[in-house]
Amino acid sequence: MVLCIVLISTYSFSQKILTGKILDEKTEQPIESAVVNVVKYNKAVITDAEGNFEINIPADTCFASISMIGYQTKNIELWKTYPNVIFLKNGPVNLKEVVITPQSNLVSFHNLSEIDLNMRPVNSSQDLMRLVPGLFLGQHQGGGVAEHIFFRGFDADHGTDVNVSVDDMPLNLVSQAHGQGFADLHFLIPELVTKYQFGKGPYYAPYGDFETAGFVSFTTADVLNKSMVKVEGGQFNTGRIMAMVNLLSDKAKQRGENAYIAAEDAYTDGPFDFAQHFNRFNVFGKYNVNISNKSRLDITLSTYSSGWRSSGEVPERAVKEGIIDRFGYIDTAQGGYTSRSNMIAKLTTRFSDRTTLENQIYYSKYFFNLHYDATSFADDSINGDQLRQRESRNLFGYNGKLTRRNYFNDNATLVSDAGIGMQFNYIDNSELSHTKNENTVLDYINLGNIKESTINGFLDENYSVGKWLINFGARLDYLYFDYADKLNPQQPSRSKVIASPKLNFEYTLNDRVQFYLKTGKGFHSNDAKAVIANKGLETLPAAYGADLGINWKPISHLYLNAALWYLQLQQEFTYDADEGTLSAGGRTRRQGIDLSARYQFNKWLFASFDINVCKARSLDAPKGSNYLPLAVPLSGTGGLDFKFADGFNGGLSYRYMKDRPANEDNTLIAQGYFVTDLTCNYTKRKYEVGLEIQNLFNTKWREAQFEVTSRLKNEPAPVDDISFTPGTPFFAKLKFAVFFK
Repeated sequence: MVLCIVLISTYSFSQKILTGKILDEKTEQPIESAVVNVVKYNKAVITDAEGNFEINIPADTCFASISMIGYQTKNIELWKTYPNVIFLKNGPVNLKEVVITPQSNLVSFHNLSEIDLNMRPVNSSQDLMRLVPGLFLGQHQGGGVAEHIFFRGFDADHGTDVNVSVDDMPLNLVSQAHGQGFADLHFLIPELVTKYQFGKGPYYAPYGDFETAGFVSFTTADVLNKSMVKVEGGQFNTGRIMAMVNLLSDKAKQRGENAYIAAEDAYTDGPFDFAQHFNRFNVFGKYNVNISNKSRLDITLSTYSSGWRSSGEVPERAVKEGIIDRFGYIDTAQGGYTSRSNMIAKLTTRFSDRTTLENQIYYSKYFFNLHYDATSFADDSINGDQLRQRESRNLFGYNGKLTRRNYFNDNATLVSDAGIGMQFNYIDNSELSHTKNENTVLDYINLGNIKESTINGFLDENYSVGKWLINFGARLDYLYFDYADKLNPQQPSRSKVIASPKLNFEYTLNDRVQFYLKTGKGFHSNDAKAVIANKGLETLPAAYGADLGINWKPISHLYLNAALWYLQLQQEFTYDADEGTLSAGGRTRRQGIDLSARYQFNKWLFASFDINVCKARSLDAPKGSNYLPLAVPLSGTGGLDFKFADGFNGGLSYRYMKDRPANEDNTLIAQGYFVTDLTCNYTKRKYEVGLEIQNLFNTKWREAQFEVTSRLKNEPAPVDDISFTPGTPFFAKLKFAVFFK
């Protein structure tokens, strides 16, 4: 499938276009978002995904400074008639060399993401998500369920309001048995991630469904910097072994052909009285080849499986009354099994220095099976309230994008992205059932087959002139829902179209100060079962937002990002897992302040600080009953990271979340927490040893908590209470890794 777009350009005869390509010296792979800065003409540009750049100056040659976070800065002379291929060598992070430049709307937080990925220790896919300032995670159904996400005043469930992707493959699963937009990242081996981008708010045209609070996008390595075998072990019978190996010779790499394979096997019992027996196994492989001097093919294959037992959430009163301790359990028949296998094929064709076409297809085979019991005997005083969620899914998708760069007479640049995409979900036996002893079905609550598809198109224009960059985006999404209900009479399928305009402005005063205004409309889709039932629920509730912010370097070693933001949601909805229904709410409003700071004390010591303030309220409920459950009013992360030249590196970090309302009238409170983690490594060319300590001061905290009406076996009636999953206590883990070519 090919995109065809005709873009007409008028070029300036008084200007000279200097082009080039920036590559990693060791892997010879393109470096995206490297800064090419020509101080003499006060011009700076960044490289695209293929490492290419073009800079418009009034001469045939110039001296430029080439910089990228995590690389050594290089000063070089560029020539109009010479192939400017520039290799950068890995080096220490130096905030002094961070240059604020006009950047496309999609990578406006690039400096923050690169600083953090280079500095902060990452030990899991959860750590990767936590790199996003203001994003918090919680686990409440055992290690095999996607983490619960809290971001920008949203209790985003497992992904309902955050668009998540890996290598441009969307992860959010529509109409998933456990939650709408379920985004399970456990198949991602963290050592393979070389880049991540994030955006806050609904302002990014390439991202559609679930992009209300924002998006997070991860990119895995095309070539391994080094092969590795790593072994980890710690408390609670925790262990992990991981290996990643380059498969082809240096001669193959010189021909533009690369391949590697990685695998991991992890196990833990966790700190719970009822041991988790959590096991996860991943295999991930990638192959890429230059099939011509203009085209590159990337193929990625991965498979993941996981099984576990779970204590679930326990009622607060059961712990207070001494029935169980905080790591205890009520029902031993909780846990699950899940698996996902993915295939991605991407063909990138560069027609000219200014025109690139990307075609990507992907496929996932997915299975999910979960037993849980949140309410004990509230509904069934004899058999209990144990439930099972299950589904089997085949998912097919396509993404296409054409990128064109144009120059105009007034020395302006227009970068145009036009894309189309589609996804088809075939879900067999989407089930919610009342069970006993795990596999004995007492009755089915929901059971049926779902067909859900989407077709979308977008246009994203970045027009840069002088100190201004104007981004206009337009997106159109068509969604189709069909639910073959096996318990009730057949109901007709439904479809809906939604348009999402975006308009963003960026003013770069100089290489130290940049202001931006982001505005846009986004949406999250509803579960197909609810759409077909059509009980007062919007099919595609829209979100309208605005951000006013600044990127600022007040001094050479300090980088700041701050924003005032506003978001209004057309309709809030809440998933009731016990009933298998989605409850419609009214309009909601969230507004807040975000602040992020990164400071370098010296060559080896860095500090990070993030604080996020939010007021979240329902607009259609009376005052005092208009709280949004679990919306976080105040949160923050930060710490100190160090990297010595002799190999010692690591960091001391914290995360803080304030108490928050657990229900609409704030009569139940979800407790906040302050947790500190420590990581210390000694890294040499051929090996690394390290220590990771989670919850250094053994704080008693709650990782997840919800308002739940439950009934214990000897209680006369159900009780409205907080149920929670305790957070990890002091937990130490050692690791040892060996590196080889």
